[in-house]
Amino acid sequence: MIAPNKEQSTVRCAIYTRKSTSEGLEQEFNTLDAQREAGSAYIASQRQEGWVEVETRYDDGGFSGSNIDRPALTRLMEDIKAGKIDCVVVYKVDRLSRSLMDFALIMKTFDDLKVSFVSVTQQFNTTSSMGRLTLNILFSFAQFEREIISERTRDKMAAARRKGKYLGGRPILGYDLDRETKKLFVNESEAERVRQIFELYLESEGLIGTIEGMRVRGWRTKLWITKSGKSIGGGPIYKNTLHTLLTNRMYLGKVTYHDEVHEGEHEAIVDEELFQSVQKKLRANRINIGDRVHGRTQGVLAGLLRCVACNSAMTHTTSGGSGNGKRYRYYVCGKATRSGHKTCPRPSLPAEQVEQFIVSQLQSLTIDEDLLNQTCLKVRKTVRDKGERLENELAALTLTLQNTERAIEAYATPTGDDKREPKRLDTLASLNEQVARDLRRRTELQQELNGIHTAAPDRYTIMSAIKDMQSLWEHLTNGERGRLISKLIERIEHDPSDSTFAITLSPTGLNSFNAADAKKDQL
Repeated sequence: MIAPNKEQSTVRCAIYTRKSTSEGLEQEFNTLDAQREAGSAYIASQRQEGWVEVETRYDDGGFSGSNIDRPALTRLMEDIKAGKIDCVVVYKVDRLSRSLMDFALIMKTFDDLKVSFVSVTQQFNTTSSMGRLTLNILFSFAQFEREIISERTRDKMAAARRKGKYLGGRPILGYDLDRETKKLFVNESEAERVRQIFELYLESEGLIGTIEGMRVRGWRTKLWITKSGKSIGGGPIYKNTLHTLLTNRMYLGKVTYHDEVHEGEHEAIVDEELFQSVQKKLRANRINIGDRVHGRTQGVLAGLLRCVACNSAMTHTTSGGSGNGKRYRYYVCGKATRSGHKTCPRPSLPAEQVEQFIVSQLQSLTIDEDLLNQTCLKVRKTVRDKGERLENELAALTLTLQNTERAIEAYATPTGDDKREPKRLDTLASLNEQVARDLRRRTELQQELNGIHTAAPDRYTIMSAIKDMQSLWEHLTNGERGRLISKLIERIEHDPSDSTFAITLSPTGLNSFNAADAKKDQL
């Protein structure tokens, strides 16, 4: 770091304080006051160097140091950029940040703006080269320690799996969890149900037939009551759920870790012969489906069409091919595919007719002035609504991150108890993984918000895009048409109750529309 300008007679010093939880902050003299007092004393000791304390307080009470989303820190950085601060003083380094990456970014800003940094109790002062070196070493070891904890947790989980231990979570159908020993034991009535499901699959044509049979019998997913008394599960079984059940080696009394299979501590409830018979049939059905799908014509509206009644995507499929060799294309409701056609009021639609109708609706915008004006208004509303939705999700995610990071702070200190320490490390690893997922999602939301803040497309933009599409349409394959139309349309909602289609245009796609993109090879 670069020292404050020696020609400057006064070094304006800001004291930053932080406490991870709000506990105790209501006291007359709390932790933040103690940190500030230590900082003030240090600044006073440097009075001969021209150091003076600014009046503005920068106190973050109840905020984790795992990220930089803190109000007082934000104000401090704004004042630094405005040229109001020459030196930042903290009680300890981790009061500023516990994240090496965040700390490095903050230090880079300080360096660029020629602002020095001092940690009172650790005698770190970035006005000296030794202080800068020591500071970097400290944070490197902090990052190293967190990574070691994560590695130990992963190794512990792998070792437990290899010993056949159950690692927790919600038990599957057929087993219950002993809350004292943390081991699985057989639920006899559910175990019999599991065996019947395996046998029913062998008797049925496939997963859908099995689901229909289970529905008739009133069979549902496992109902699980949490410690807090909350009920989870007990709902209908869908295609993916059934496939997971039929391929779960836990029913053989085994546990898996990545590609490894080990003998488990729990008792098997399905014999090897029955399990392998089901696997053989699953493989055969998968091969047959692959044969039917291979080389089929692509759906122009794939990924856009949804069934309003079932709140489910409609997927493109084909049938026929024998006899006269003619194949028929359809869009089928995803719920109907998973749970049987009786679950949807209009499970399938003729693909070619629907595609022609949607294209004709787009083309009508170029000749119907009123319809075009109404569409422009709807597009603007779509932009506003999406922006509000993203901002609400971002606000909720920020709150979740703060709560998770406070939990991390609570679990960061070793218990000193060998029996409780593994559980603490497991919890800490899970919380860190959750933070990583939430941070990735936060970045995605921020990028989406940045993109949506571009102006909504006007009448000219919409009309030009559709005319470009018209000029190329007859010369494109279905795959190219699908890529093209997905730039214009965000989603299409089909309501089976009145056979209507609601088309929502894509503001981002319209603004960046280039018909030639449809011809580009897709990797």
